[in-house]
Amino acid sequence: MPRAGWVKPVSDRRLSDLVSVGVLTRVFPPGLVDEVIAEVGRTEQRHRSLPARVMAYFAIGMALYSEGSYEDVLGQLTDGLSWASGWQESYVPPSKSAIFQARARLGAEPLAALFARVAEPIGTEATPGAWLAGRRLVAIDGTCLDVADTPGNEAFFGRPGVSKGEKSAFPQARLVALAECGTHAIFDAAIGACTVSEPVLAGELLDRLTPGMLLLADRGFTSYALWCRAAATGADLLWRAKTGLRPEHVGTLPDGSWLALLRLSTDKSAPPVTVRVVDYAIDDGRDNPETYRLLTTILDPDEACATDLAAAYVQRWEIELAFDELKTHQRGPRTVLRSKSPDLVQQEIWGHLCCHYAIRTLMTEAAAHAGHDPDRVSFVAALRIIRQTVAHQGSFSP
Repeated sequence: MPRAGWVKPVSDRRLSDLVSVGVLTRVFPPGLVDEVIAEVGRTEQRHRSLPARVMAYFAIGMALYSEGSYEDVLGQLTDGLSWASGWQESYVPPSKSAIFQARARLGAEPLAALFARVAEPIGTEATPGAWLAGRRLVAIDGTCLDVADTPGNEAFFGRPGVSKGEKSAFPQARLVALAECGTHAIFDAAIGACTVSEPVLAGELLDRLTPGMLLLADRGFTSYALWCRAAATGADLLWRAKTGLRPEHVGTLPDGSWLALLRLSTDKSAPPVTVRVVDYAIDDGRDNPETYRLLTTILDPDEACATDLAAAYVQRWEIELAFDELKTHQRGPRTVLRSKSPDLVQQEIWGHLCCHYAIRTLMTEAAAHAGHDPDRVSFVAALRIIRQTVAHQGSFSP
């Protein structure tokens, strides 16, 4: 028996067959969305006015229209239904409560699985700034996102402290991610409480590195354990050394860099690790310019000289720009995630990651077609165009 308020459509086509998310479906095709939902066991057992596929696209749509209400977001996604003969007479827009319940039924797992299935580095051999010595430049870093101030969110994510013993106005979720430097494409991520450190969350990502990558990381991630874990994947590393770290000098190389041994200070029996050290300073006109010490697994200066490594480390800042795109422009400055429960907060974050990846994929394709550097394409302009495309799609066939 149908639920109260549900009106049978005049045809056998379902909302999930007609709803379109414009260019986003190029990156997340409906068939793949259905497959992932089935894999995690979230396929609906009976006909619903808001099927799981629609809600997966809705989670991505919330990232596109972060300031819109539930009804506004769904309205944007279904704006193209006007061309579906007979549908507009029988379709009753769901209420806010119905949308919330459908989000809760879907949960976070399908969005996380969808991101994991699709997201990967997208730079080609011709992508500027994406490579060094035949290795793909990727970076790891973390950021925090304000979430709705509810008891459940505070208990799960925690609330960071601020000055004078006060607590932050909102609980915060911590996000640690891997991004491709040349395209800003975030291709892996871990979400946790703000009370969990970035190095702990990073441990979940390091195992997914692959040979042919060169991972850039700030000094906050540098430790014997994480270095060994990351290097064991076959990827190369270029990390900034922590202040006070004293590698044991082995020998100086022709380009001024030097080989050294890293030892685990708490366990003298642990085998030492051979690294190459690059020391340099940036002349910015100050009397005491900041000095940098980099550690790398690329031991042969003929593969990458010290100057090239120092220049490549600057690319680490590209992941900071990717976070800025996601947090400031896509989500909106100082915007608090709307979800009231931990599971839906994670669904919302995965939706943001899926949305950002789709935008960056299309930007990279457009840049390659025009012969430009993806970094020179405006994220704000791309976001605006995609929002317009999603909202004006009546000419597309279902």
